[in-house]
Amino acid sequence: MKRIRNIALVYILIIGCFSTLIYWIVCAGEKLQSGRNVNTPLNESSHWFEFIKTISLNLVHPLALLLAQIITIIIVARFFGWICKKIGQPTVIGEMVAGIVLGPSFVGMYFPGFSASLFPAQSLGNLQFLSQIGLILFMFMVGMELNLKTLRNRAFDAFIISQTSIIIPFSLGMGLAYFIYLSFAPKGVQFLSFGLFIGIAMSITAFPVLARIVQERGIHKTRLGAIVITCAAIDDITAWCLLAAVIAITKAGSFASSVYIILLAVIYVLLMLNVVKPFLNRIGELYPSQEKLSKQIVAVFFLTLILSSYVTEIIGIHALFGAFMAGTIMPDNMKFRNILIEKIEDVALVLLLPLFFVFTGLRTEIGLLDDPYLWKIAGLIFLVAVIGKFIGSALAARFVGQNWRDSLSIGALMNTRGLMELVVLNIGYDLGVLNPQIFAMMVIMALLTTFMTGPALDLIGKFSKKEPNIAFEEIHQINKYKVLISFANPEKGKILLRLANNFVKKINNNASVTVMHLSPNNELNQVNINEYEYNSFAPVIDESKILNQKITTLFKVSNDIISEIADVANKGDYDLLLVGLGQSIFEGSLLGRILGFTTRIIDPGHLINAFTGKEKLFEKSLFEESTRLILSKSEVPVGIFINRNMLKTEVVLIPILDFKDVFLIKYAQRLISNCGAQITIFDLNGQVRNSEIKELINMIAQNAPNHINLLKESEISIDILKQQDLVIISLESWRKLIEKQTPWLVNIPSTLIISEGNTSG
Repeated sequence: MKRIRNIALVYILIIGCFSTLIYWIVCAGEKLQSGRNVNTPLNESSHWFEFIKTISLNLVHPLALLLAQIITIIIVARFFGWICKKIGQPTVIGEMVAGIVLGPSFVGMYFPGFSASLFPAQSLGNLQFLSQIGLILFMFMVGMELNLKTLRNRAFDAFIISQTSIIIPFSLGMGLAYFIYLSFAPKGVQFLSFGLFIGIAMSITAFPVLARIVQERGIHKTRLGAIVITCAAIDDITAWCLLAAVIAITKAGSFASSVYIILLAVIYVLLMLNVVKPFLNRIGELYPSQEKLSKQIVAVFFLTLILSSYVTEIIGIHALFGAFMAGTIMPDNMKFRNILIEKIEDVALVLLLPLFFVFTGLRTEIGLLDDPYLWKIAGLIFLVAVIGKFIGSALAARFVGQNWRDSLSIGALMNTRGLMELVVLNIGYDLGVLNPQIFAMMVIMALLTTFMTGPALDLIGKFSKKEPNIAFEEIHQINKYKVLISFANPEKGKILLRLANNFVKKINNNASVTVMHLSPNNELNQVNINEYEYNSFAPVIDESKILNQKITTLFKVSNDIISEIADVANKGDYDLLLVGLGQSIFEGSLLGRILGFTTRIIDPGHLINAFTGKEKLFEKSLFEESTRLILSKSEVPVGIFINRNMLKTEVVLIPILDFKDVFLIKYAQRLISNCGAQITIFDLNGQVRNSEIKELINMIAQNAPNHINLLKESEISIDILKQQDLVIISLESWRKLIEKQTPWLVNIPSTLIISEGNTSG
């Protein structure tokens, strides 16, 4: 205490002495102002006006204005992205819409004063440069997400489809350019440049958006998913090489003049592939993990990115091509690439990329399309884009041997344009090849073709004869007892697998156990999805080998995980869906509310408080809409497992409160048959003594003597409960016990709560 007082005293002395010194210097310095015509406030009101003037100047300072723009852009982009995610569309569509909304098409039209103050013309240069940095980082990521080894393995069919899906829309785009050149090409722009840009704009596929849609629909592990991702990757590489050539021709003015630029571009690509790539691969081998990756090494890779972008910008084929090329030559180790992606992903996608969407939106003046003729041209552009890309890709896929359903699906996916289209359009706009009217029409086309992908796939699936998915090839076998396990993390997956194994252990050849893990679609990218899937399933697969249990794994990326679980269970026609307590999937939803509630109920302290009136536990959360949603959607029995360190299932208690609980007897029979469990039927309301349930129990007892017995409510004790490994109870009976505040729940062991399916909740 004395030490603190001494320190405080010294602190006060130092501050006091030097404050006095500063005050003396200021007073002395004011005497130096005489004769220097220094402006000083005359009265108190002038102080206030000086303050207001300073704030006003600060508000329009370039840095403050840029920060205000970024804040507004991120909020609006996140909002529209959230809306699109809710309706099952990629978030990129919401970000594209956000850009148009903030531009002259909406805010500029209806709130011109606000638009002029937030986005003054002189500030757009800073916004453009920042958005270009975001695009450079994004294209770097796109390049890293391309697995060139995978392309080589699946090259033939995918190459044919991809190249056809470029040449057909490119040709149709050139034909369209012929008819609209006189009306819409800017003065001084050659037909060759105009036609090439319209052609390349029709040929683009948005690889990142397509890959995300494929993940969300759970087809990335199917033949269709593999082909379409490879097609899009080859399409991306081809389109960017074509774009580089088109930019060179446009800047040079003719094909002959562009030969020098193209020659330099070829030399650049050869150097990147044969000199820089081996060098970077060597660094990747020396520093394969995040722990070994120092800031100096990271700087080497970012320097490669910047230098590559700089060189291609100087050559004349745009910095974005250099960023894309730098991404493709990163070390082949996908774990290493994932480390780099994680370092830049959030900054690029969340902070900088929305700036590009808004900058594009500020250029998009839909109000310029103020004549029916212009909307007819916009419709023609959309029609040509869909026919060229959708129909062209579908016909090519059919030609190489795909069935009609997969061919049309490939066409729908390849027709996705998204962000990549906007990149091409902005390059054309910057080069003066596209005027504002054509630019607005093409942006609308990009938005619509991206938006239509999901509905088109749904329609194709609805009206086409459905073929079995590879991921479900073991699901549709007849006369098998089928269990679906949905787990949040590997440890819970192992526990649920052990539980499922007790129901099918001795009928392994006549049982199907599918282990499913779902991930929110905003957590993964194309590079780390395979590693994430492997890490999620590896412990469960190891456990299945220990148990000698055959399993099928199913991994999906989803916008609505709860609905997806029910949907997979229903389509697979399972006999039992097993789920456990897991925060990443169930928190805040159906099972989070059920299991969070029941976890509190089985805690002795909470239960005692509830019974003494100190805490109201019997709240409405158990019966909320989200709870009823999954149970009403599930057409199969759902087992909700609450684990309290279950090690075995040798002794099992099954409470019977109502005759409707008769369905639980079949689970008792399976446990006896497969793992020799000792079953105790707990007759709570005298429902068993004189009913069909008693007859079923007697039949089981005849086939398995000493494996099943009956217990009355008056015979229950703490010692009996402590002997149990597992309690199996119906959902309705569980609810009734909780409402009645049943005292023996304090000592309940691990519990499996089962609904019959189609439960109303």
